[in-house]
Amino acid sequence: MLRRLLVVWIGLLISAGASADKPTFAIAIHGGAGTIEKSAMTPEKERAYRAKLDEAINAGYQVLEKGGSSLDAIVAAINIMEDSPLFNAGKGAVYTYGGTHELDASIMDGRNREAGAVAGVKHIANPINLARMVMEDSPFVMLAGQGAEDFAKSRGVPMVDNKTFDTEQRRKQLDKAREKLDRKNQQDKDYQASVEALPEPFRMGTVGAVALDKRGNLAAGTSTGGMTAKRYGRIGDSPIIGAGTFADNQSCAVSATGHGEYFIRYNVAADICTRVAYQDKSVAQAADEVINKVLLPVGGTGGVIALDAEGHIALIFNTKGMYRASRRSGEAAEIAIFRDE
Repeated sequence: MLRRLLVVWIGLLISAGASADKPTFAIAIHGGAGTIEKSAMTPEKERAYRAKLDEAINAGYQVLEKGGSSLDAIVAAINIMEDSPLFNAGKGAVYTYGGTHELDASIMDGRNREAGAVAGVKHIANPINLARMVMEDSPFVMLAGQGAEDFAKSRGVPMVDNKTFDTEQRRKQLDKAREKLDRKNQQDKDYQASVEALPEPFRMGTVGAVALDKRGNLAAGTSTGGMTAKRYGRIGDSPIIGAGTFADNQSCAVSATGHGEYFIRYNVAADICTRVAYQDKSVAQAADEVINKVLLPVGGTGGVIALDAEGHIALIFNTKGMYRASRRSGEAAEIAIFRDE
């Protein structure tokens, strides 16, 4: 009997050792949260979204599977969404009130908390790439507007016409938003109140990714076209380190999507990782607390994707849906859009 127990014990030790040696890596992405209802989406459009999410998650996964860095993986995934007119980033960016596009992005390396961000750029095809360049090839964290584009030119980044980001769907959204804003402004001359009166689809929309590579390094990135009909150079949470993006190997990586003003005020991404680091909470518990118990009661709508150093993934949102996908080493990709999935 004792010999049998000894054999079992040794077998468990060997199994545990083999499991510990097996590289664990993971990636999660989002394409925005908001009023996303199945009844309002055609089967063709749903298939298009699922196909693009599948393409993006697997692009990032393949980087990780081949031993690539978490930074490379999130950029690969985000680039695909930036290049798609389906999402509010890059090609599919929403319009400002003036009928142009202003793009924001940020990235963070969990190894050392290095970070880079760009805000209000108008001629950069893939803002997440420029954010990474700011992180790796400058002494700064955030560059904005013309200065960010001057930096890009100095590093050989090609400029694109702002009309590159034009799409018919976003133009129609702008027209509807302008109508609502102008009607509201005629009544109370209060731009803030009129913005708050806009339905969710006009106020949010972002893409992002978080990843854990085989070396145990976390990274997070976020890219967006911002808020439909935004004015006055408005900047949301996406390029703000700690609000829309955060990564630290000692806790977690987070990319957020939602009504940016609330995510800035409540420092959402960093708050989630702080709860993991100092309150010994799981990444799912920490994300749920911040999104549903801190933000929602004060009117903050949106969601996050979060990933810890052990590969645990949390996809948490307080809206009717969030475009999202995740994949862990050795597992198939999971793709979802609506709340009940």
